Amino acid sequence: MRVLVIEDDLDIARQLLETLRQAMCVVDVAHDGEEGQYLGDTENYDVVVLDLGLPKRDGLSVLQQWRRTGRDMPVLILTARDTWREKVAGLRAGADDYLAKPFELEEMLARVEALVRRSTGHASPVLECGLLTLDVSATRLTLAGRPVELTALEFRTLAHLMRNENRVISKTELTEHLYDQNFDRDSNVIEVLINRLRKKLGADAIKTHRGLGYQLLAPEQDA
Repeated sequence: MRVLVIEDDLDIARQLLETLRQAMCVVDVAHDGEEGQYLGDTENYDVVVLDLGLPKRDGLSVLQQWRRTGRDMPVLILTARDTWREKVAGLRAGADDYLAKPFELEEMLARVEALVRRSTGHASPVLECGLLTLDVSATRLTLAGRPVELTALEFRTLAHLMRNENRVISKTELTEHLYDQNFDRDSNVIEVLINRLRKKLGADAIKTHRGLGYQLLAPEQDA
């Protein structure tokens, strides 16, 4: 899961970054509205955590501009005041949820996870594909009931494939959802990750569509 955090308070931004990374998310951080809007315009994110009170450009206008140009990623807004007017303004501008400061980091994480589930059509944090069961909240994978250990990158790769079961996912899309904007997009690391997952899940678990990308298939027997 790739997350954009736009927050000008450096301490809050650091706490958000650490919490999301511990949950195996890849995170980009911007500290003003102009930089945040640029990243949201040019990169693909699963969800955005957006503070409303930002320098250079306020969060509400950033959100409004995204929605006008068709950027539809889920957005969780952070409000400095727990007032109904600010909440209503954010929701009417296109926000999907809101959180008033001060807030608990666990609640923030739970709301982010819920927004991503909703946007991908999954009501539960537990993803299933054949004999694969991936608990996103607990970061735990089982194959036919047997625990399978994954690295953080392997987990993020498999989670994206499972959220998009039956779709062919291009190498570019996988890369955009696994790494921040500074990652070398020409790297062959995606092929390496796919091969490592096949060794753990079975050689036929992930199908390569040449020139198109990768598709997760439902494993029918233990690897």
